Amino acid sequence: MSNAARVWLTLCGVLTAAPALAQPANQAARPNPLRDLSAAVETLSRDVSPSVVQVLVTGYGPVEERDRSQAGLVIGRQRAIGSGAIIDADGYIITNAHVVSGAQRVQVVLHDPESESTAARALAAGMGRTVDARIVGAAPDLDLALLKIDATGLRALALADYDLVHQGELVFAFGSPEGLRNSVTMGVVSAVARQPDPDRPNVYIQTDAPINPGNSGGPLVDVDGRLVGIDTFILTESGGSQGLGFAIPSAIVAAAYPQLRKFGHLHRGLVGINVQAITPAMAQALSLARSAGVVVSDVAPGSPADMAGVQVQDVVSTINGRAIDSVPMLSLELDRRSAGDTIKLGLLRGTGSVTLDVTVAERPHAKELTDLADPTKNAVHALGIIGVDITAEIADTMPGLRIPSGVLVVAREQDPRRVEVALMAGDVIHALNRYAVRSLDGLRVLLEGRQPDSPVVLQIERDGQLMFITAEFY
Repeated sequence: MSNAARVWLTLCGVLTAAPALAQPANQAARPNPLRDLSAAVETLSRDVSPSVVQVLVTGYGPVEERDRSQAGLVIGRQRAIGSGAIIDADGYIITNAHVVSGAQRVQVVLHDPESESTAARALAAGMGRTVDARIVGAAPDLDLALLKIDATGLRALALADYDLVHQGELVFAFGSPEGLRNSVTMGVVSAVARQPDPDRPNVYIQTDAPINPGNSGGPLVDVDGRLVGIDTFILTESGGSQGLGFAIPSAIVAAAYPQLRKFGHLHRGLVGINVQAITPAMAQALSLARSAGVVVSDVAPGSPADMAGVQVQDVVSTINGRAIDSVPMLSLELDRRSAGDTIKLGLLRGTGSVTLDVTVAERPHAKELTDLADPTKNAVHALGIIGVDITAEIADTMPGLRIPSGVLVVAREQDPRRVEVALMAGDVIHALNRYAVRSLDGLRVLLEGRQPDSPVVLQIERDGQLMFITAEFY
């Protein structure tokens, strides 16, 4: 046999044996942590997806105006897409208040389990069941809203114990980013408690799980599929996820849900203190007991804290025995309390300490101007505004009102019909030419009865001052 033949036979033998060498007989028995992780995430996704809905909103909301020469709120027709989490099997869904703000119609798209069968099925059109929903209640200051659909036997998400949430634990964001329904992303808890705006007490969970527009209102869940928080906003310069996502903690959801379901709004607690984070310079100059923590900077006269004896420069050490070492922690603890609750406030005062019982009062329920009007029924198209009658109830919320009657301008329409008038949200129309205006209907009658090309002068009240403005029609 020639040398060439021997080499050829040797190569053939190697090539024939190669597959056997590449796949050892015991490979299937080897542990594969990555495969186990993948399987666990798949199972989690299948378990959680039926509890996540897409929220479709048609309504009115604030719009950007190119011409900023006339200040004030401008209302226009909008469509929005968000997400929501089923929180009760009888059809209650939690979402963000900003998702349904100004809504005239709300629909939710329920998950279709058939979409999990094959990739081709997942791409099919018309996936999921779309049903009408109504807004049961909203808490704009917390950015939470509760929806109700006519369905029972739904799969609801259990709430995680916020006190057991830790930095670095795996979390998953479910929702409809950019309208892409039934999406899931993975990340970690970047921080358990963040207070992005130091002037507002709201506390959030920070996560690097990718969150984008459309995720708002969707659930952030832990590895056991429990709701850790409700995704609500991102910090971004590009408009997309930069790993800085924020979710409303489960503890806030747990406190808000029963009140939204029962009352439609929150009976939030009021203690009557303002607090600040202690700095080393502050601690030294004021001779505080700690160089870090939380100090009382103001006590509202007549408030529960004032009645209990809380003083400016007290250092807050505990609430109901729980140690307090930051403003976000204090804000979170107070947000958990409702009117009528009594808290034990542990304070460091000078070189000593005191414990005071503070009974939480109910914070006044304030309404946004846009909550007062229906953009369809309350429109005055001739002036391009949306208004409401000044009732006794509304007048009571405007103590500086010079004339307790008229029409309150809630917003301006996005596309006014052939009129130029310098009205702003918050203005009160008291008269048209020489005739008093006492209601929306009266204002409409006066506008309809005007002579063509005749001047129209409105007497309005703005910031406590009376003035005349001209409406020009073209």
